[in-house]
Formats: sequence, structure tokens, C-alpha cells
Amino acid sequence: TNKRVLVPIYNQPLADDLALRIIEVAFPEHEVVGIDCNALIKQHGSLHCVTMQFPKNTLNL
Repeated sequence: TNKRVLVPIYNQPLADDLALRIIEVAFPEHEVVGIDCNALIKQHGSLHCVTMQFPKNTLNL
């Protein structure tokens, strides 16, 4: 694993900070990274939608 936990945040400072702290307690050996997902919500998605797996050989990097 990459030792990172991505957490959606929504420009609600109190709720976002609380969520990040809870995740940090749950994953003490990981880096917790808040990702602003406001634009994704407006498009009827969120962090999960943009971090799903791609089948092998579908990306030419």
C-alpha cells in the first residue's frame, strides 16, 4: 500500500476537520489527505468515482 488515506472534504471546516481527525485516529500509520470534492458532488460523483480502478492496458502512460 502507499500508506495514504484520501478523505473527501466539502468546505465545511468544522465537519471536515472532525472527519480528518477521526480518520487519523483510525489509520495512525498513514498519511491522511483531505481532497476538496465540491466540484465532484456538483457532477453527481465524489472521491470514490475518480479513484476507481482502471483495467490493465487502458491507459497509455
